[in-house]
Amino acid sequence: MHAEFPLEPHLVYLNHAAVAPWPKRTAQAVAHFAEENCTKGAQQYPIWMQHEAALREQLRLFLNAPSSEDIALLKNTSEALSVVAYGLDWQPGDNIVSTSQEFPSNRIVWESLASQGVDLHLADISGAEPEASILSQVNEKTRLISVSAVQYGTGLRLDLEKIGDFCHAHNILFCVDAIQQLGALKLDVQNIHADFLMADGHKWMLGPEGLAVFYCAAQHRDQLQLKQFGWRMVEDYLNFERQDWKIADSARRFECGSPNMLGIHALSASVSLLLEIGMDTVEQQLLNNIAYLVEQLQQVENIEILSSTEQNRISGIVTFRLRHTDNDVLFKHLQHSQVICAQRGGGIRFSPHFYTSKADLDKAVAQVFALL
Repeated sequence: MHAEFPLEPHLVYLNHAAVAPWPKRTAQAVAHFAEENCTKGAQQYPIWMQHEAALREQLRLFLNAPSSEDIALLKNTSEALSVVAYGLDWQPGDNIVSTSQEFPSNRIVWESLASQGVDLHLADISGAEPEASILSQVNEKTRLISVSAVQYGTGLRLDLEKIGDFCHAHNILFCVDAIQQLGALKLDVQNIHADFLMADGHKWMLGPEGLAVFYCAAQHRDQLQLKQFGWRMVEDYLNFERQDWKIADSARRFECGSPNMLGIHALSASVSLLLEIGMDTVEQQLLNNIAYLVEQLQQVENIEILSSTEQNRISGIVTFRLRHTDNDVLFKHLQHSQVICAQRGGGIRFSPHFYTSKADLDKAVAQVFALL
């Protein structure tokens, strides 16, 4: 499997929570698509459309969505969140509940609804019961809860099933930004009662930037008013001469124009690898890597692990800091040492994937030791 990731031997890549390297098969799929475009133009477009249909089905399997018709292919997570935020019919006094640790994509869009008289309640999830903190913010005016499955800064994994069950029982919409979980850990939209879920492909799904999955439960598609219109979001979209039109019944209604065919070929190849391995295996190998990484880091004197180490809270992210060393100094040292990571959540964020070797984790920890 390591043949799928021919990273330069001196490079330790621990930044999958930002932008992941592509598998070899993805690079080959893009090269093949580029060559086909160069030599044949769009002659194979009907075959390209089969790739698109295949990707929708792959993503359906990935999410355990009831139907591939529940899957839209949008540009990014932010676009999908905006489709929800500006599709719902808000009333002055309505409120949304989220958390104080969200990535800006899952905060700014809800804050922007203040002009419509919609309030945003942010829960402090730094305590022992983050779900209880979230649900404590709910009142009779709460229309929607929107959270990240895994927090980008500390890697805190929320109990989505608990929140989803609450939303389902109280007729509150549940929106999940899954960008830091999808491709790393198993996720079942039906089990968590997600009404809306979105995730870019360029992190744990090992795909390109510029293409995201947007899941919209069938019963809510008509609730989202459309703000973008074009040839592709109509039911009979290949009949260009037809003058009358009807909005597509499927989630394709949220795709107003031409698809990102290059991204579709790439993401389909990446997801095929994860499905081939199986998400049970991907998740277990990743969690094993995280457990090993935490164990090794804890041997470093004066280190503080900022991520939760509780079994049900662990994700693919480990954030830490050295108590007597400035984060900027440590980050620059790691970058200079070819340990690719990020500064997030008040510390240094390591995010390996399932294929990351123990040897690479040892190299990264050794560079942390080297600064002491």
